[in-house]
Amino acid sequence: DLPNAANKKFVADFKKKYKGKKPSFYGAQSYDAANLIKSAVDALHGDLSNKDKVRAALKKANFHSVRGNFRYGNNHFPIQNFYLQDVVKQNGDYVLKTMATIVKDSRDSFHSKCPMK
Repeated sequence: DLPNAANKKFVADFKKKYKGKKPSFYGAQSYDAANLIKSAVDALHGDLSNKDKVRAALKKANFHSVRGNFRYGNNHFPIQNFYLQDVVKQNGDYVLKTMATIVKDSRDSFHSKCPMK
């Protein structure tokens, strides 16, 4: 239920293709991963022969994530928000409802110790 265009499109497309089913968090992560790869392929016009260019294009993460703003830190871990979610009953079914953003632009605990600065 995150209020951004990428998430709304993902949920609508999923429900249209898989009638009667709802997407999961894992499905959203997979969708993001596919869009990340697509962004690199598009940036390189399909030429994936230079691995350094592929890595650089992937690092840019030039796509709209279902999770909101998404980028990589110096150690290649995502910098992203984390949300507090609750299970609620809606239209006779149980769904996750986002209650709050609990951590904004979270980095992993060891990013400052990483030599990839």
